[in-house]
Amino acid sequence: MLKMRYLILYVSNLEKSLTFYTEALGFPVRGNHGTYVEIDTGHTILALIERDNVQELTGLTYKSTPESSQTFEIGFVTEDVVATIEALRVKGVKVIKEPITKPWGQTVAYVGDPDGHYIEICSSMDS
Repeated sequence: MLKMRYLILYVSNLEKSLTFYTEALGFPVRGNHGTYVEIDTGHTILALIERDNVQELTGLTYKSTPESSQTFEIGFVTEDVVATIEALRVKGVKVIKEPITKPWGQTVAYVGDPDGHYIEICSSMDS
């Protein structure tokens, strides 16, 4: 059986992204390997690698493009979405969508990381 253990996010500036995920969002670094950094987010590791180093590290063909591509979002669960968004705003994090309660009862908001990736801040769907 497969289990998701980590997600690798390609970023334009490793230091800016590392600062965002560790200082603004408050996640600890799990491992720093120079051009590849792992962040402990709980069950899943979020790894960061600068786009310019992807091909060298992975051996895979990768074409870096300057335009942003919104093909996924990263979701983080919190007990109090409104308070979390306000705390992030105070830290200078760009709020893309203010908290709203969805018809199914979940509260959801969005912020952007330094590369413009969508970060969902939401309440749990667990009963």
